[in-house]
Amino acid sequence: MARLARIRCINKTDRMNPHERVRSVGGVYSNGTQWKQSVGQTIRDIESGEWELYVEEGGLTAGVVVAKHNGLKYIKTTVDGIQPDNLLSLPECPGVSRSTP
Repeated sequence: MARLARIRCINKTDRMNPHERVRSVGGVYSNGTQWKQSVGQTIRDIESGEWELYVEEGGLTAGVVVAKHNGLKYIKTTVDGIQPDNLLSLPECPGVSRSTP
């Protein structure tokens, strides 16, 4: 069974562009310690079935899935009617770098 983790922040290649690629995601462990990892690791974790990731905004929860565009894999939230993708609306992650939620 996959472990569940909430993504609470992201780092993008161009923070001011709402449609730019996410390069890392992060969150907080139950003990309050922050975690952050690359999108490549996040894709591997989702595809392996080891982790199930989600975002929560305004009381609504959306799962994070792997998608492909022009042959490149990326992550996005499941269709929830929020545009742009609510993953892209998350705040900037601080400079922590602990891998795997």
